[in-house]
Formats: sequence, structure tokens, C-alpha cells
Amino acid sequence: MLDDWLLVRLVCPATRTPLRYDAARGLLVSDAARRGYPVRDGVAVLLVEAAVPLDDIGQVAEMT
Repeated sequence: MLDDWLLVRLVCPATRTPLRYDAARGLLVSDAARRGYPVRDGVAVLLVEAAVPLDDIGQVAEMT
């Protein structure tokens, strides 16, 4: 769980737009970049290289 105070201050490292927290997937989601950034042990990993791509409906896309 991320602190609300912190969540309103975090932005996507690629687009500098706000992130939303998807607790079910443990991701901080950037709708603008269509990427999800993992949260590991309560720590947001805001590295572009660590982001997972999202498909058109916001689900984690399958990597082939």
C-alpha cells in the first residue's frame, strides 16, 4: 500500500504525468505512457526499464 501523500506527488518518469495505483496488480499506472511501474515491498520502482507495457484496456500486455 502506498501512502496517499506520496501518491499525489509521484509522476511517470517518461511523461511527467500523474500515476494511479492499481493495488490488485501492484502497479503504478501511467495512462499517458501506457505503462505500469511495479511496487515491490512498498517501494515504487520508477525506472522506465522496469515498466511493463499495458494493452488497450489497461491490462498488462503479454510479452512475446
